Amino acid sequence: MFSRLIFVAGVAALVAGCNFKGVPEPALTARDAQFMASVPKFETELTFERYEIDDPTGEKPGTIVVDTKQNFLHFVLPNGRAIRYGVATGSEAFGWTGTATVARKAEWPRWMPPADMLQRWPHLRPTAAAGGMSGGPDNPLGARALYLYQGNKDTLYRIHGTNEPDKIGHNVSSGCIRMRNIDVVDLFNRAPVGAKVIVR
Repeated sequence: MFSRLIFVAGVAALVAGCNFKGVPEPALTARDAQFMASVPKFETELTFERYEIDDPTGEKPGTIVVDTKQNFLHFVLPNGRAIRYGVATGSEAFGWTGTATVARKAEWPRWMPPADMLQRWPHLRPTAAAGGMSGGPDNPLGARALYLYQGNKDTLYRIHGTNEPDKIGHNVSSGCIRMRNIDVVDLFNRAPVGAKVIVR
C-alpha cells in the first residue's frame, strides 16, 4: 500500500511538472455504455491515462502521432498542446511504422481476421468463414476503429479499441494500435477522415 502511495505521489508530481491536465470523458451512446460494461475491468496505470499536455511532436494540429517505444498516441491540438493516450502497439515481430491517412472510421466495427493471422492461428478460420465477427464487447476491435491507408491501399493496420484493457502500455498486438475503449471513442470524436497518422 505504501509503495502504491509513493507511485501515485510520484506520478502526480510528474503530471504537475509537465503541465498535464485531465481530459473529460466523451459522451457515450446507450449501446456504448451497454457493451463497455461487459468488457473486463482493469485499473490503467496513471501514466497511460488520457491527458492534455504540451505537444512533444511538432506536427500540425489534427495529426495523430504514435510513439511505439513509449506506447503513447498523441492527437495534436492548436496552441502547442496535444492529447496523450496510452496504447498497446505491435510486438517486435509485428511492429509497423510509417505515415498513413485515416481513410474511414467505424463504430463497433466488424472484425475479419487477416490472412497472416489465420496462418498463425488456424482456430480463427471458422470466424473468417462466417464473414467475420460482429461488433460487440467480445470483438477485439472494441468500440471504434480508424482504418489506416497509404494512398488508396489499405495498410491492414488500425487504431482501435480493445477487449483486453490490461494490455495497454505493452507491445503485444499484431501491429495495430490498441486503445482503451473510452479513449478510442474520444479520439474517434476528434480525428476526422483524412487525418494524417505518423507511427514511429
